[in-house]
Parts: sequence; C-alpha cells; structure tokens
Amino acid sequence: MKMDRGMNSLPSAQSFQLIAAPFTPMNDDGSVRFSQIASTVDFLRSIGVNGVFIAGTTGEGMSLTLAERKKLAEVWQEAAGDSLKVIVHVGHTCLEDARELARHAEALGVPGIAAIGPCFFPASSPEILAEYCREIAAAAPRTAFYYYHMPSMARVQLRASEAFPELVKRVPTFAGIKFTHEDLDDYRRCRELAAGRQEIFFGRDELLFEALQMGATSAVGSTYNFAAPLYRQLIHAVVEGDGATAEKWRDLTVEGIRRMVKFGALPAMQTVMSFMGQPMGTVRLPLQALTPEREQQLRESLEEIGYLDALARLR
Repeated sequence: MKMDRGMNSLPSAQSFQLIAAPFTPMNDDGSVRFSQIASTVDFLRSIGVNGVFIAGTTGEGMSLTLAERKKLAEVWQEAAGDSLKVIVHVGHTCLEDARELARHAEALGVPGIAAIGPCFFPASSPEILAEYCREIAAAAPRTAFYYYHMPSMARVQLRASEAFPELVKRVPTFAGIKFTHEDLDDYRRCRELAAGRQEIFFGRDELLFEALQMGATSAVGSTYNFAAPLYRQLIHAVVEGDGATAEKWRDLTVEGIRRMVKFGALPAMQTVMSFMGQPMGTVRLPLQALTPEREQQLRESLEEIGYLDALARLR
C-alpha cells in the first residue's frame, strides 16, 4: 500500500529533527547523578537523536531545585557540545525563577530555551499567555525561545494557535512551539501560521504517524530516549510512501507506549532505559519507581510484542 505523497513540507528521513526529552539520572537517595550525562549523550547520538529538551516533564524539571536545574543545564551543554542541540526548559511556577533560569541558560550559550505555560494561576487570554512568555524570554534576549504547550500539565486551556499571533507580536525571540497535545487541528493551524518561520515540535510520541502525514518536520518526546531507531523506521516509511511498513512501526510504537503507561508511564519509560544499558536510577515523589517485580513484568510485556527485540536489532 502506497501512501499519499502530496506532503510538500515533509522532509527527508535524515533531516527530520528527532529530539529526546531526557530523564534526569538519580542516585538511590534522590540526588541527581550528573556524572551519567556524558554517557547519555553518547548513547542518544548512537541511536539517531538530534537534540535534547532537558528539565521538562520527562526530566522532572519541576521537581528539581534551581541549583540542580542550573547544574543540569551546565553539564548537558558541556557534554553535548555541538553534537546535540540543547534546549533548556526554564519554566517555573515562579516567574522570577524562570527568568533566572533563562539568564543562566543564555550565559551558557545554549541554542534555545523553552517555558511551559503557567501551572498554578491560569493564563486566561492569548495576550496574558504571550506576556508571560515575553517576561521569561526577555531575560535571555539573544536566545531562541519556544513556548511549551502542554495543557495536561499547565493551566492553559487556550489553543496554541490562538496564542501564536500574540507570541509573534510580543516575543522578539519567539522561535516556535513544543506542541504536546492531542488537538491535531490546532497543531495543523500552528504549522500554517508558522509557515516555516518558526519550528513546531510535535510532542505526542504515540501520534507521530499522524503528525508526519500532516508534514511534521520535528518532534520532541520521552520514548525517543530509547526507541529513536523505531521512529526513524517509521519516518523513513512515511517519507517513502510505504504505508504498510509505516503502519507496522506505528502499531509497535503505540502498543509499546500503551503497555508502559499501564506500568506508570514516566517511571516505566525510565525503566526501559535500564533495559538498554542506561540505568537512570530512581524518581522523585510523587512519582514512584517500579519494584523489581514490576520491572520484570514490564520487560515480559514488551517482549511479548517484540518491542525490545526490535530495539536490539536496530541499534
């Protein structure tokens, strides 16, 4: 079965930006294991990742102290060098702390910063949301700024496309959106508004197939930390118009995520990293790490559908 190839904006499989949202490695006592980041950089490069979006949801950024987040940015930027694009999430419940993280990130020379919308008091209008982003971006006036749109974690019920014109008008460094939502019509509208001038990173791993059909050129996600080779196969099949192969990889990646979610989503995904020889350690409350028994059950569940075997073959 051939797919419709009338997607003029679809990039080559090689040029597609696949950006991992890394887990933050932790010791048994919950302290951050900064020493592991250099080896994580090497691992991510080896499996086809182009960049990292650090200290976001997957990296438990909101559970880290300001000092930890600053050091995390320092270590990632030093370890990645020019080999991976580093985008530092600087969003915070305190606006001034977000600005401090933005200033710090710019001093490091990172390629970009991002901030999720307000997470306590809501942003009630496009103008207020854009002004909130402007305040953060202004603290790093020479660094690309990305709005992190994730209504499931923020008090933002606006569509991203509603805020887009205000972000363009008010934020001089506005470079795009990390779009983590299921509203594909809103994603499409954001891409239309961007018209190639801003990047719209797609942020729902399980819907990447659909986003690719809409012309996605980049994505940020949790499962790219270990499953980038599977998604590269998916991207290649879509670009080549091979619908049957694309659907095979879509079905495997989506079913893998479904099974991980049953075991606790983020902690389960972090556990899969250990299956790949990259143990990330524990997580911080209110998250809970999997017990050894649950880890084994997760392994068996993923083995049942050939997920781990596919990862091993494609590495």
